[in-house]
Amino acid sequence: MISGDVPQAEASGSGFPYICNLNAVPTNLPMIESLLQLESDRDELLDLCREHGAILFQNTGAESAEDFDAMIRAFRLPNFPYEHSLSNAVRVVRTERVFTANEAPSDARIFLHHEMAQTPIFPSRLFFFCQTPATTGGATPICRSDTLLLRLEKEAPQFVADCAERGLRYTHTMPGDDDARSGMGRSWRSTFRAASREDCEDNMARLGYTGIWNADGSLTATTPVLSGVKQLEDGRRVFFNQLIAAYSGFANQDASPDDAITFGDGTKLPYDQVMLACELADQLSYDIQWQTGQMALVDNLVVMHGRRGFTGPRSILASLVA
Repeated sequence: MISGDVPQAEASGSGFPYICNLNAVPTNLPMIESLLQLESDRDELLDLCREHGAILFQNTGAESAEDFDAMIRAFRLPNFPYEHSLSNAVRVVRTERVFTANEAPSDARIFLHHEMAQTPIFPSRLFFFCQTPATTGGATPICRSDTLLLRLEKEAPQFVADCAERGLRYTHTMPGDDDARSGMGRSWRSTFRAASREDCEDNMARLGYTGIWNADGSLTATTPVLSGVKQLEDGRRVFFNQLIAAYSGFANQDASPDDAITFGDGTKLPYDQVMLACELADQLSYDIQWQTGQMALVDNLVVMHGRRGFTGPRSILASLVA
């Protein structure tokens, strides 16, 4: 059985994240030790991930994208390929299951979000791996959405009810070609896997999107109505959405956050209650201060994640699970 520890995050007090020490021994083949432990304890680890929301693996012995890929495969989970996703982020594929987390510039903050919660199709779990930590900064903040929802229900119950009952719609302008200078710079061609505008419109229609073509070749796309609150199989309710990221980061300097996200009926979100959600999420966040070789398994239905700004050659790899 893998040795573990449950630190108490100062704000949440919920045993978050769960820490697992793989204890890869300093032999010529340390990865073998990690893989054997992951394979033997796979079911227990998946249960712990759902319970705690995230697991941080220490002492993996892994160094490369290929090593990371091997650890992911030890869990025997279905792959969610980046190229088949509706992710807004520009990423570089490294292996069949591994790609860079985000190619956005180091000074671009990525706000808390559930991966692809602004789309009709999203992964169930995420893996992250630290190949090279940043010189300074570069933490990955993670926040439990079940804990956040409990706080919001106490302080803004009508806001929670509106998010649950009315849902949310997101609007985002996608360039004609990938723009790695932006954390949201994936092109409409790549996002909707379309060679032409006609193909793009057909694919959007199948997914329930609407859109407007802009003079510069970009596309402003609006999603169908998506959930703001979900109930999990174990009965927990979670603040499952991209509200914080959309309101804080989707809009550009010339646009209002109200252009990026609305309730499902098109009405504006209440600014003060959105700010409350942002503030509470920051209070409840735990920063993963990456060290070389660490791996995180995140339940995407329970936990939001983001990225702090950084300096230096940070390399965090990622993988998605269907």
